[in-house]
Formats: sequence, structure tokens, C-alpha cells
Amino acid sequence: MSVYIDSEKELVRIAKRENNSKRGYLIVNPLQGKHVPVSPGAAFALFDRLAAVVESAYPGETLLLAGFAETATAIGAYLAVRLSSLYIQTTREVVDGAEYLYFTESHSHATEQKLVRDELDEMIGQAGRIVFVEDEVTTGNTILGIMDLMEKRYPGRTAFSVASLLNGMDDAALARYRERETGLHYLVKTSHQGYERQAEQVPENGSYFEKNVSRPSVRVQTAVLAGCPDARRCLSGPRYLEACEALWEKVRMRNDFSGAESVLVLGTEEFMFPAMYIAEKIEKSGRNVRCHATTRSPIAVSCLEGYPLFARYALESLYEEGRKTYIYNLKKYDCVLIFTDAKEPREAGVRSLINAVSSCGNRSIFLYVCRESIALRNGDS
Repeated sequence: MSVYIDSEKELVRIAKRENNSKRGYLIVNPLQGKHVPVSPGAAFALFDRLAAVVESAYPGETLLLAGFAETATAIGAYLAVRLSSLYIQTTREVVDGAEYLYFTESHSHATEQKLVRDELDEMIGQAGRIVFVEDEVTTGNTILGIMDLMEKRYPGRTAFSVASLLNGMDDAALARYRERETGLHYLVKTSHQGYERQAEQVPENGSYFEKNVSRPSVRVQTAVLAGCPDARRCLSGPRYLEACEALWEKVRMRNDFSGAESVLVLGTEEFMFPAMYIAEKIEKSGRNVRCHATTRSPIAVSCLEGYPLFARYALESLYEEGRKTYIYNLKKYDCVLIFTDAKEPREAGVRSLINAVSSCGNRSIFLYVCRESIALRNGDS
């Protein structure tokens, strides 16, 4: 078991879940780039610390990293790129023509998770170890369940480890992993004692904005970009990096960001890493950039000092009719870029997100629909 000493104060904010009887609190990491807008460079620096821990633990091993949707997909992808490993993310979406390994994440708002089985069947023999990548591990029960599924399907063919920014497992949970000879690697050890009580005391007096699917009053520049591989299917970190670099070149050709000192880059739900990668590219050009993503998680917002979320915007999902999603802590920027891998973004979802973003005074908005391969159409590339 390897541990990198870091600061819990730096990485842990306790938020109050809404309508979740299984767990009343949620850990919001202000540097992760999911719920809270963050400098993409700061997020990648954090992920790099975890990558270094994994790299030192398994020098020379061929790894398959599995990033958990939706909050850890960017973490897992970054580690795969940094370590030149194989990568796959879990998903709650429908992947055309795929077979799955199903499992549940019992404390989550959306409990069903799955791994696409097709590429795993082909590539499991290439990796001597599967590393499950999470933002935070509490009990480890979800990962133990996946390990059971995979050991049943691929008996004796791979070892398992877990890498997470935070680890809140108690002694009994840690003992179960020791018995399974499963490596645990993390930056910060946390104790969840008192988190539930802390969340209960949060006044829900932040700003709540209802979903608005009316036609937006601002003009949005939209483009469809080809060449973005689906990380729900197994791919290599170097291939993912190459694809993200190509996406950045297409975005850069469309927008030189002249006059834009502040830029917001948004991903949608599970689609986080390409948005964060492009956000860092823009940040390196000298602009003030923040990056985060929409989410399925309904979280209370509050004016309480030190509480991480002060404003919540309800949205219609770009992926599925009737799915409610959210974006938090929006404000005004000179330019806003939205990246989604929804195959055919739902109009109500696009409208609700644009209306939320524009309600804060944003007027220069770009929507990029990223696909693996498409027939070229007007405005596509």
C-alpha cells in the first residue's frame, strides 16, 4: 500500500446531497474540475501527483486503467495519458452494439454502472494489472463487486489495484483489500466520521434556478468535430492524447480568443478530459481559464461561508430525454466553450444549458459536438 501525503484541507469540501437516503453528504474536491470551476492546470497538477504514485508502484508493468463515471473520467484519462497505459471508463450511457459487465454504485444518485465488455475480452491479456481510478473511495464495496465479476469472467488473468485522490476506507474495508492482495494507492487518507452531521447542518439558502428550455436569446456558434475516440471502449493513452491534440487544433483554427481574457470550458456529464485538455491549452496562452462539467448529482447550494456550491442550475440532459442534470457556480466570462460527446445532442438539453450559461451575462458561446467518426456536413470537420 503506497500513500502520498497531501492536505485534506486542500482537497475536501463537504456538500449536502439532495434526496439521497443512502448517504446525505458528498465530498466536493475544489481542484478536480467537476462541480467547482477550477484552473485546468491546477487539476492536472493534482492528477499528476497520483500518476506519479502509480508509476512508482508498478514500473515496467502494462496497466489497464478504468476510470469511474462520471466524476473520475478525467482523472483516469489523465493517468492513462501520463503513463501511456490502456484506458477504459465505466459508463451509464448506452454504447451502440456493446456487451456489458453490469454493477451498481449503491450510494450514488444514479446507481447503475457498466463496463463495455467487447474490448475487455480482447485486451485483458495485454495488461497484467487493472487499476481502478476514482476520485474518492469510501467503502471499496463497488470495486470489490467489479473485481468479483472480472475474476469470474477472466479467472487468473490479471491483478487488481485501486488509485484514488482520497481514501476514506475504515480498518475493516482496508483489511478486505489486504486479504485480496489488492494494491491501494492514494494521495490523502480521510475519515468520514462527522461528514453526515456536517452536511445535515447546511442551510439550503443558495440560489436555485429551474430548467429553462425556451429558445435562447443569444447566438451560439456550433461545430461538429470528428476524431474523438469513445473512452467507454478500451483505447490507449497515447491515442487519446493524439485525438485531444487534434481536437485542440480544430478549436484553435476556429477561435483565436482575441479579446477574451477570461474563458470558461465546460464538459458534459462523463465527457470531461477532452474539455479539460483544451482548457489547459487555452490557459497556457496566458488567459484566465476555468473548467468544470455538468453532472447528474443534485446537491444543495448554500450561502454558508466555506461551503463549495452557491448556485445550482437545473438542466435537461444532452444525452437522454427526461434526465435531469445540473451545473453549479456559473458566472460571467469573456468566452464560453462547451464540449459534449452526445451523439445527437437533445435540443431541450442544449437550450437549457445555453440559457443557464447566458443568464450570467455570457454572450460569446461555442458548442462543440465531438464524435469518433462522422460523415462530413456543412460546418463539420
